[in-house]
Amino acid sequence: MSDEKPKKKRSPNRLVVDETTSDDNSVVIMSTKKMEELQLFRGDTVLIKGKKGKETVCIVLHNDEEDCDDASIRMNKVVRKNLRVRLGDLVT
Repeated sequence: MSDEKPKKKRSPNRLVVDETTSDDNSVVIMSTKKMEELQLFRGDTVLIKGKKGKETVCIVLHNDEEDCDDASIRMNKVVRKNLRVRLGDLVT
């Protein structure tokens, strides 16, 4: 038996909050690869959970020209305030 600990696989729907360039209050942007992994399509509505049990519904879009990391989700200040999260926090 080896003493190696099994690598803890993080759930695919936990994403790091990042700043967006759009001003839409109900839109979040994800990478195309992450959308495929979560079986989402452009324009789908998603329920996002933040801190202290706060939830909001947004429309998901894929990044066209933006360079978005696979583990991040881009949202504007209004959505972040609704979820009580800051840049770099995790949401599901």
